[in-house]
Amino acid sequence: MFSSLKSADVYAAAERIRDTTRRTALRHSPALSAIAQTDVYLKLECEQITGSFKLRGAYNALASLDDVARARGIVAASAGNHGLGIAYSARALGIAATIFVPRTAPAVKRDGIASLGATIDADSDDYDIAHARGIAHAEREALAFIDPCNDVTVIAGQGTAALEIIEDLPSVRTVLLPVGGAGLLAGFGSLLRAVAPSVRIAGAQGNRSNAMALALEAGAVVPVPHDPTLADGLSGDIDAFALDIGRHALDSLAIVTEEEIANAIAWLDVEEGLMVEGSGAVGVAALLQKKIYKPEGPVAVVLSGANIDAARHAEIVAAYARPA
Repeated sequence: MFSSLKSADVYAAAERIRDTTRRTALRHSPALSAIAQTDVYLKLECEQITGSFKLRGAYNALASLDDVARARGIVAASAGNHGLGIAYSARALGIAATIFVPRTAPAVKRDGIASLGATIDADSDDYDIAHARGIAHAEREALAFIDPCNDVTVIAGQGTAALEIIEDLPSVRTVLLPVGGAGLLAGFGSLLRAVAPSVRIAGAQGNRSNAMALALEAGAVVPVPHDPTLADGLSGDIDAFALDIGRHALDSLAIVTEEEIANAIAWLDVEEGLMVEGSGAVGVAALLQKKIYKPEGPVAVVLSGANIDAARHAEIVAAYARPA
């Protein structure tokens, strides 16, 4: 399955999305470099137009549809960020979009999707239910379903972030990225394994969103609970396709706790002046807690998104700053 992903598709996606998405900065972090004892750079997908890397894959997927599919409209399911990317892209391309999200999705994501003109269904208890309901709706109405992880056009779009990293930092030796349903990992793996095979790919996920870690350990997909987590964008089950991606694209995978994620969110605000959601902060959490053992540098850490409710973010930062 992994072998079906082509690096050429990433280059084609880069051309397709060039005028719609933002080429985000790759910024050196002296503070994190001192902690990791090697040069660390932050890939600021938290500054992408919709607040996450998901816009890349969403726009590439919708722009790749034929005229008939565009005219009928599309369906997607999302924990939030994919939905924002789909809604933004659908508006730009004049496509009707219906997006299924869990009722637990952060308000900043749910309201953002609605504000972009998409029809939103927030009646599902968790992401996996939203995903299943979205697929059923698409099949019932004969509409294209744009999967956030198991869609080659989405994956190719996500891989454009990796392309920017190797163009901006040809000496990069390790890339550290969040791992959920493996759409971002698939995009990075399809490019880096082909054109920069010496670059190590390290993943990070929370201990309440660790479907990939459990599946790799068991050698098979393992159902996971849907516990509340700061890393909401990484939560939910994975499928056999994602497990295959993990087996071929990951060199290592670190697990961080909710407290460590919160600490990383606050650290990024205080030390770097960045608002980063829990899913986007897991890589920094892994470095702060030294759960990536002696990473070979330079290291590029993907800060995948910024869409955290403002009040929750302020609460986390205040707790971090408060003396013990």
